[in-house]
Amino acid sequence: MPRKRSAPVPSSPAQGVPPASAGGGGRATIADVARLAGVSKATVSRVLNQRDALLTPDIAARVRTAIEALSYVPSPMAQGLKRGRTKLIGLVVADITNPYSVAVLRGIEQACQEAGYLVVLFNLGNERGRERQAIEALSAYQVEGFILNRVGEDAAVMGELASAGRPMVLVDRRYPALQADFVSLDNGPAMRMAVEHLREAGCQDLLFVTEPLRDVSSRSERDAAFRACVRELGLAGSVFEHAGEDEAALDAALRQARAAAGGRRPAVIAGNSVSTLRVARAVARLGWSFGAELAFVGFDDTDWAPLLGPGLTTIEQPTAALGRAAADCLIRRLQGDKAAPREILLPGRLRIRGSSRPR
Repeated sequence: MPRKRSAPVPSSPAQGVPPASAGGGGRATIADVARLAGVSKATVSRVLNQRDALLTPDIAARVRTAIEALSYVPSPMAQGLKRGRTKLIGLVVADITNPYSVAVLRGIEQACQEAGYLVVLFNLGNERGRERQAIEALSAYQVEGFILNRVGEDAAVMGELASAGRPMVLVDRRYPALQADFVSLDNGPAMRMAVEHLREAGCQDLLFVTEPLRDVSSRSERDAAFRACVRELGLAGSVFEHAGEDEAALDAALRQARAAAGGRRPAVIAGNSVSTLRVARAVARLGWSFGAELAFVGFDDTDWAPLLGPGLTTIEQPTAALGRAAADCLIRRLQGDKAAPREILLPGRLRIRGSSRPR
């Protein structure tokens, strides 16, 4: 759900001043200020918006005294709506429990804060079909634009969003039918980096473990690059899609990979940090060790990757830069940029640790 922003704690009313709200407490309203100053709400609004040139000094002073006495703070959203600007950006995230999403969010928030915008978050929880709910909820907050890390392929929702006129940027997951800026890891070269590193470590038999491909472009691009690389390099390669429910199936896939390799050491590439954790649990269940029974490289460099076994080799995504690039693209659109949609692909970085070093 959209993240709630805490309201300021109301101050105690000054001696002889009526409570902040006519309802018996809480945050003061513009009506409270007008009543205390003995003027209309329109007069208070003129003072707040520094359009009090036509007011007498006495009236303006009474309004400012009432504002101070009631500790009145105007609502930024209400002021923004009056000017046609809320300075809010809607962020739709496929799965906030994925460390990748959290890391990208940090980059987005930092760039937005520097530009004077606030981020309103909606987590889809990897549930397909919730995108309409997310768009409607964020639209109710009058967000000026969207940054989308999507789950499904709801063409109707995306069409409606495009026709609404709010700019949007896609992160990590493409939607080819939508004319929008797109920011992502450059998945093809990143996968080639992982495969070539494992071949140099002496591995000839590779297994790619990924969450279900479905219509998630980043997973599909990594899958296609993996298949192309093992074929080009003359390696043995297979792909296992794992949704997480059937642990026995993943255990069996790892056993099969090791059996197929004969006396050689097989290697596993995990498609993201979620798949990395699933593989780590399977390795523990089987009583194996990373680097010994199998070599390993995982996409996403998490804080815990150096702590598992001999340390997990990873493909580090430039998550902060991805988030900042997405925010910058959207802010430029909000400022009137009408250029053709951009595609920004950033390179990954290989972080070598003990899980993939030669035996």
